[in-house]
Amino acid sequence: MARILYGRPVAEAISEDVHGRVDRLTRRGVYPALAIVRVGQNGSQTAYERTAVRRLENLGMDVQCFAFKEDIPESELLSAIERINADPLIHGCIVLLPLPGHIRSRLICSSIAPLKDVDGVTGDSISAVFLGEAGFSPCAPGSCIELLDYYGIGIKGRRVCVVGRSLVVGRPLSMLLLARDATVTICHSDTEDLAGECRRADILISAAGRPGLITADHVRAGQTVIDVGITAGPDGELLGDVAFEEVSGIVSAITPVPGGIGVIAGSILAKNLVTAAEILSAD
Repeated sequence: MARILYGRPVAEAISEDVHGRVDRLTRRGVYPALAIVRVGQNGSQTAYERTAVRRLENLGMDVQCFAFKEDIPESELLSAIERINADPLIHGCIVLLPLPGHIRSRLICSSIAPLKDVDGVTGDSISAVFLGEAGFSPCAPGSCIELLDYYGIGIKGRRVCVVGRSLVVGRPLSMLLLARDATVTICHSDTEDLAGECRRADILISAAGRPGLITADHVRAGQTVIDVGITAGPDGELLGDVAFEEVSGIVSAITPVPGGIGVIAGSILAKNLVTAAEILSAD
């Protein structure tokens, strides 16, 4: 049976540092606050929202949830984000994706003020990740790096296969891994012999959002498997990309869903938010 890489101890280690920083800010009268923008009632999004609210409030931060109906005009959503950008009492903003088809996601994400972009979705943040510069990286990729470091799983020189090429996880995660001297292969739905590419890796990270995509055929003994894909099933159950029961009997280490990367993401968000509050409130 594989070693289970739970997210909670990783999150707690990050949160301990964040808590001290929040305490120093509140003593100055600064209360870190996050705006969460959600359109519609997507199950995965509401699950993420609940987790983020609980994590941030436990750390003494404020969360304001802006929920809109699925048919909201794009112009109204842009206006809402402009108001968030202008509010000095809000230090960070995240937009839960995906957005409805009539709304241009890149336009909405790019409208967030760069210093409040705590989930790394604006062009400035994405460019910083690709250029290796300072900035906010998306929470899920940051969670993967934190988890590997916490459990002492080396990155330098290792072969890493990332399944998924989104700007939210796959591509920025690949850049973070390259910055740590990994040899990275990015796979996607059109990759020939996906199973073979996955088996060649020392570390396999799936972020495709397709429940059960990674099976016993995709893995081998000795691998570390990180499951970033979280999808809400018909009954509300959270499902990962990895067929956990069959894969965990083969590989050396694996993250669960739920209880893995999703738990850490909230702490990474808190870490980014307190950093934004420190920057925006600096004298």
